[in-house]
Amino acid sequence: MNDLRLMVRTEVEELHVFLAGWFTGTIPESDFEPRFLDHLDTDLAFVPPSGNRLERDELASGIRQAYGSNPDFRIEIRNVIICHVLDNHVVASYEEWQRNASFSTPPNNGRIATIVMTKSDPLQWLAIHETWLPEAVMQADAYNF
Repeated sequence: MNDLRLMVRTEVEELHVFLAGWFTGTIPESDFEPRFLDHLDTDLAFVPPSGNRLERDELASGIRQAYGSNPDFRIEIRNVIICHVLDNHVVASYEEWQRNASFSTPPNNGRIATIVMTKSDPLQWLAIHETWLPEAVMQADAYNF
């Protein structure tokens, strides 16, 4: 179980390191497929805090178009928790804290995500559902990452 926890934590953190680098334009554009797209199952469903469901291709298109669009953007991942382990899947949650997110309101924000991944190697993201953390929690953070 500890190996799976480490795998999930590493996967979540590395995907968000990619996203921060992508939005700031500090990583090569050639990283898009191996560091992002290849980790998402072809049937991925993504629900951001707005509640608008996106399929993998819609999400990928929006991310691809945002390359270098937010040079001051930062992400910090906190509290990665494995909720359930099934035969071939794992359900986990984590907090994603964003600083200077020019496409979010507020730009300094926190959200909690629930994810479903395959237990394959590498892990594959099947579903992501995000919701805002309570406003009082977001306002209490220093955003000093």
